[in-house]
Amino acid sequence: MALYQAPSFEALERLSLSRDADLARRELVDPTRNRGRGAQSNRTGRFEKVSREGFDDGWSSVEPLPLFETVEHLERAKSIITANDSPDINFERSINAYRGCEHGCSYCFARPSHAYLGHSAGIEFERDIYVKTNAVEALRAELGAKNYKVKPIAMGTNTDPYQLAERTHKLTRGILEVFLETRHPTMITTKSALIVRDLDLLSELAKHGLVKVGISMTSMDHKLSRKMEPRASSPARRLEAIRLLSEAGIPVAVLASPMIPAINDMELERILDATAAQGARGAAMILLRLPGEVRDVFREWLLRHFPDRVRHVLSLVRDTRGGQDNDSRFGSRMRGEGAYATLLRQRFEKARARYGLDQKLPALRSDLFEPPRLEDRQMSLF
Repeated sequence: MALYQAPSFEALERLSLSRDADLARRELVDPTRNRGRGAQSNRTGRFEKVSREGFDDGWSSVEPLPLFETVEHLERAKSIITANDSPDINFERSINAYRGCEHGCSYCFARPSHAYLGHSAGIEFERDIYVKTNAVEALRAELGAKNYKVKPIAMGTNTDPYQLAERTHKLTRGILEVFLETRHPTMITTKSALIVRDLDLLSELAKHGLVKVGISMTSMDHKLSRKMEPRASSPARRLEAIRLLSEAGIPVAVLASPMIPAINDMELERILDATAAQGARGAAMILLRLPGEVRDVFREWLLRHFPDRVRHVLSLVRDTRGGQDNDSRFGSRMRGEGAYATLLRQRFEKARARYGLDQKLPALRSDLFEPPRLEDRQMSLF
């Protein structure tokens, strides 16, 4: 009688990936319905009491299902400045005038936050955009508080301040106008060329040492960029934005983030070379993170666009995260660990030095602040 032999770890992993892939494929939406979207499914948010799942009941639809069009939700924020205490980031305060982001990056670490609004971290994160219509008004009130102490405020830390909704609502521009009026320091991170619209404000802020900008570049390949960031600016337009910002005297750094194993990591040196040529002064890099629901959204994206690389990519990711899909520990969550992460970091450091991107951007000034002029809401007696 043959003895039972337990399956190897590799066999179990192949089986797990196969089952997950089959399940994910059943949940993927029709690609004709989510054109321009990064997420490939719209699973129910984790806080919802009722779960919904689409399936084919065998009956042909009378008419085609509608596209996932963008829906804007207008809201008034109770406050606009958020405090941050993470040791992994270089700012303590941030502003996000929008919740959700149309750029559609499948790897976006902010996706899980949409579950708190009763939405999916998938397509609804890209489709249901919340607009804080009173962002400028709230900022003026908070900066005018008697106990306010000046520290640089970052924008673009959760969702992009120059996403498509900014074309209409211009909240980011209004915030910059307040910063210029009050001489308040700010840091901006974006992957949108729309930032050049505000060159007039940014150049004035730069004259006083009050602003620096980070442009996110994940690929120089237009086709790959369109898959990774469906509604973000093309690589060529981002390079032009770096040039225009630099020529206007605005300190610019390139953020080669995230680096995804076996997807865009081979472009690291090319990205630094191209952005340095356009005037970037500094560079930073973050390894792919897959917190919460991002893991499933990213895996489904791989199944749609790179089905032959799913196992290889996820295996490399786990090699950098202690065998897990994600590592949330401070100090390692941005950098990763292991041989692959170490080699990638060495490549980055050497390329950064080679292209002159190893200098720090100038520190922002906080000594020029002037409280904003607030309207006197007390009615006159005359």
